[in-house]
Amino acid sequence: MNFDLGPDQRDAAAGARDFFRGSASPAAARAALEGGPVEPGHEALAAIGFLGITVPESAGGAGAGLLDLAVVAEQGGAVLAGPSLVTAARAAVLLGEHPDLAARLADGSARFAVVDGPVTGSAPSIDAAGATLFLGLDGGALVVGEGEATAGPPMDATRGLASVRLTSRRVLAEDAGELWARARQVAAVVLAAEDLGAADRAVQLAVGYAQQREAFGRRIGSYQAVKHLLVDAWVGVDQLRSLVWWAAWAADAAAAELPLAASAAKASAAEVLERAAETCIQVHGGIGFTWEHDAHLYWRRAKVDRLLLGDAAEHLDAVARLAVAGALG
Repeated sequence: MNFDLGPDQRDAAAGARDFFRGSASPAAARAALEGGPVEPGHEALAAIGFLGITVPESAGGAGAGLLDLAVVAEQGGAVLAGPSLVTAARAAVLLGEHPDLAARLADGSARFAVVDGPVTGSAPSIDAAGATLFLGLDGGALVVGEGEATAGPPMDATRGLASVRLTSRRVLAEDAGELWARARQVAAVVLAAEDLGAADRAVQLAVGYAQQREAFGRRIGSYQAVKHLLVDAWVGVDQLRSLVWWAAWAADAAAAELPLAASAAKASAAEVLERAAETCIQVHGGIGFTWEHDAHLYWRRAKVDRLLLGDAAEHLDAVARLAVAGALG
């Protein structure tokens, strides 16, 4: 059995890395906090085809699997890119039986957001601030419509969080509870993939600084306390990568494992990214605690993402229940 990525996924990751590094950055995420545009932006993601990776070819997408999307999302997370590919992944599942709407997702002609909570006044939802069409669950039915989005002061402006009230709605599917649950699991996997990229980058920044900064005549990376911080953060990132790949593979090839794998990845991502961001701040010392340094941008992402699509406690509870029920047996 092969536990590594294939050449297609590695090529996709390399291409995504070049794209995101050329079109997004922590500097852009900082500017977005002050009212600047979110980069690379919806149009650029549509033009390169990232919004349609998991949309069927018959609807204008690539027809690829979630693993292909996850490796792309990881690269976006490393530079705090927006909007989130979580929305594209989740909407692609919900619109699977509606190729006309799926085509609008893939080509970017409609900006979708999926609202969490009542459609009469949702919880803060990813990418809702800039959306033109909203998908929601209304009394068990999957609906789509226009809406009013109300955004508060952002902690991480790249997430486009806003509460939504639908002003129109059309039923796409009755009794859509199972479909909604699967779409949320897929979204959790992609969110974990973005957090993996962010955590990996935060650790890289910390390691790079520790190799250069000197204190008392020695590089700070040579001190045992700093080494332990960095190693613990790196181990967490490596473990999270395995969980993300497993969960994305399960979505493509072992649907029965997806609920457990998705919750395991999401729960781990919340802790790993927060630890990586805090380690990055601590290793940078005095400068790391200032708003002028980029370290706080990864900390902001961690604090926001740990509460999106269910917190760690919710997902750890799901892992425990599924494991006791013999989900892998």
